[in-house]
Amino acid sequence: MATSEFGDGTRCVRGGHPEPVGGTPLLPGPVFAAPFHLGEDFQGGDFYGRAGNPTWRALESAIGDLDGGHCILLPSGMAAISLLLRAVLRNGDALILPGDGYYATRQFVRDELAELELNIREIATPGPWHDEVFAGVRLVLLETPSNPGLDVCDIAGLAGRAHAAGALLAVDNTTATPLGQRPLELGADIVVSSDTKALAGHSDVLLGHVSVRDAELAQRLVRARTLSGSIPGPFETWLAHRSMGTLDLRLARQAENAAALVASLRDHPAVSGLRWPGDPGDPSHDLARRQMRRWGGVFRFELADAAAVDEFVRRSRLVVAATSFGGLHSTVDRRAQWGDPVPEGFVRFSAGCEDPADLVADVHQALG
Repeated sequence: MATSEFGDGTRCVRGGHPEPVGGTPLLPGPVFAAPFHLGEDFQGGDFYGRAGNPTWRALESAIGDLDGGHCILLPSGMAAISLLLRAVLRNGDALILPGDGYYATRQFVRDELAELELNIREIATPGPWHDEVFAGVRLVLLETPSNPGLDVCDIAGLAGRAHAAGALLAVDNTTATPLGQRPLELGADIVVSSDTKALAGHSDVLLGHVSVRDAELAQRLVRARTLSGSIPGPFETWLAHRSMGTLDLRLARQAENAAALVASLRDHPAVSGLRWPGDPGDPSHDLARRQMRRWGGVFRFELADAAAVDEFVRRSRLVVAATSFGGLHSTVDRRAQWGDPVPEGFVRFSAGCEDPADLVADVHQALG
């Protein structure tokens, strides 16, 4: 069902659903199949589960409508990143990576793509973006807002500069979500996302996707997915599609909670380095406001050290330690333990869907 003419909530609820037919479910259940019947009159429909599944196509239609492109579903965010990089890059290509973005992306490029002998240029999200870094580049990968620092860069401006240099520009949109930011509308060629986070949003599914503007590139990525076998499970796909129906509602509550917490922590003596793009006082706010459609629930701050973070989690009744974000539950993740180049007391806070007053009170008592 096409939903592009509707608002965010309607698109989330109705996206990818079939036209209503009496006696059928509103959202069909997952299709479990390895082979499909061919029959004497087979004309090119589904034939094998690695090549296609109607459950994938339903969610791809819904996400593609939100992103504004052709969506290819993958079994995780890293599967999406790795499929994209392997499909686009060739031996000796130059690649720009976010030096302050998700650590596993840089690790994958260094460890798993070493045989390509890539010219890797790591640039922090806010720059500086000097003209010479674009020379001879095949792909520019941005992450904005960055994970975990929550810095922001100018998607439209960098897309223009990348295209002038003959490069493709991709944006990891995991932190923003397709409701918070639509990079393809800002000039990006590619969007990649871990749908494990806010889109599925219940901390129970691994999933990812790539969306592209170019139909030929979409076909290349589908072929690469089929040949590599990097395919999502139908049940996980169905769970994510079911959960996407509440993305608009969940994102609104998470942003409300983030705003309340950021305002209440701004002058707290135990807290430093507080950053959230939705805060009018944040260094990235003006740029974020120009290219983001709405805010999310992820912000960051620093406590004195790792022990202070452990004590905060121990004292809290509502916040748990977990290395993900975008779920129903409020979580903190001390990022230094995973290898991010941040202070030991740096935490990425993912505001969940609890009552704002309860969450603010709990965080303050946990901070002592």
